[in-house]
Amino acid sequence: MKRYTLTLAALLMAVAAQAQVSVKDAWVRATVPHQKATGAFMQLTAASDAKLVEVRSSAAGIVEIHEMALVKDVMKMRAVDVLVLPAGKTVELKPGGYHVMLMDLKGQMKDGDTVALTLVVEGSDGKRQNVEVQAPVRPLNAAAPGAMGHGQGMKR
Repeated sequence: MKRYTLTLAALLMAVAAQAQVSVKDAWVRATVPHQKATGAFMQLTAASDAKLVEVRSSAAGIVEIHEMALVKDVMKMRAVDVLVLPAGKTVELKPGGYHVMLMDLKGQMKDGDTVALTLVVEGSDGKRQNVEVQAPVRPLNAAAPGAMGHGQGMKR
């Protein structure tokens, strides 16, 4: 019996050591009819060092992790392979910064709808876990104050 207890305790500690990620304030920006892309935003906090390596959604044909950055005085958007999630620090995916791009949309994203997302997180041990997220769709004008939307360039 003692051997079983130790094995169970070791198993529980191993599960607790995995990159547990909490998701807060997830949302997707609404679209107009026939629009083929939009963004998903949220706050991610990992209990231990981890990285977001993939996002999936049945609402889109292509889902990528993107960043917006100022390059030579021009705001550019590009896909990134991974998003590092340092232990205990909140990483914000927001308009004008890191975000999830939903492209080749299967239909219009309407205010009040919900979009299912699967976040694939890899812990420092190389093990992956899926985090299921139900993100409500918010109106087109739902943006962080001062944030730039897709398709807007900024030259000085």
